[in-house]
Amino acid sequence: MVGRSTARGRGATGREATWRPPAGAGSRPVFVWPDRFADLAPSLGKRLRAWALADVGPGRLVPWLAIAFGFGIALYFTADREPALLATVLLFVIAAAGAILARNRAIAFPFALAIAAASAGFLTATAKRAWIAHPVLPAAIWNVDVTGFVEAREERERSDRIVVQVHRMTGPRLEQPLERIRVSVRKGTAPAVASFVAFKARLSPPLEPLQPGGYNFARNLYFQGIAASGFVLGRIRTSEPPLWPSLRLRAAATIDGMREALDRRIRSVLTGDRGAIASALITGKRDAISTSVNDAMFVSGLGHVLSISGYHMAVVAGLIFFALRALFALMPASAGSFPVKKRATNV
Repeated sequence: MVGRSTARGRGATGREATWRPPAGAGSRPVFVWPDRFADLAPSLGKRLRAWALADVGPGRLVPWLAIAFGFGIALYFTADREPALLATVLLFVIAAAGAILARNRAIAFPFALAIAAASAGFLTATAKRAWIAHPVLPAAIWNVDVTGFVEAREERERSDRIVVQVHRMTGPRLEQPLERIRVSVRKGTAPAVASFVAFKARLSPPLEPLQPGGYNFARNLYFQGIAASGFVLGRIRTSEPPLWPSLRLRAAATIDGMREALDRRIRSVLTGDRGAIASALITGKRDAISTSVNDAMFVSGLGHVLSISGYHMAVVAGLIFFALRALFALMPASAGSFPVKKRATNV
């Protein structure tokens, strides 16, 4: 009993020391910070100050420039209307000049540099919009006469598809000429890249999302510079161009010819679906893959391998090849016993 009362008394004494009523406040208690926590606030402040100094050390704030740049791009998308390009250029020049003038100030310089990076992101988004701005078809039209150069072609399972850089376009209810269109043609009738073609087409505006939050086909086509899509009515004709194709078109034609040559070479050695898959992985031409194999790859979750074919697979294969070749060359036993280049290729 004595021990319990003593412990209870000690506990009461501790509570009384912590909750001590102020003078003239009646029985209302006030909290008093315990002695063992008296040094916590100063030590915590010192530690936070040390962390902050470490974070703002030389070179530590450089990654934040990318965040400030992205913040400027996000500001562009929150604007109520399209900003003027000249105004964004002047904003960036002023922000960059402010960062240069504040380069000797330890605190002002990081903030000025962040503002300059954000204005650079805002200017980049505005300039990109001005660069790709083009008219878009507002409503579907029929029997449109189109002439132009073939920029790209795609061979699909049931039909081919080409992107045409329009040279001349006439038709009913056509308010303004378009710059680039994408049309489908019959299987095996797609002209070569850089060919000058003439045809009649039925054109429609780019497809809007099929459901709220769904994939926005119109936005994707707009950033590709394509103003309408549709299909060719009748036969597509090729003729002599009235002017020379641009350097970009001639380069695209050269690359497409190289892809065709690689495709023929691969499928002459590997027959059937093996050759078709090998060609798809290297050149990106997926038209020769049979429907059953194509469906099986997508059902098994391997369809993305075909989607990232071509350039991406070549980059990965090239990196692996050079890494293995360098590794074998660093080993005296392997470098002297067999050709490392051939072994790296076989692996």
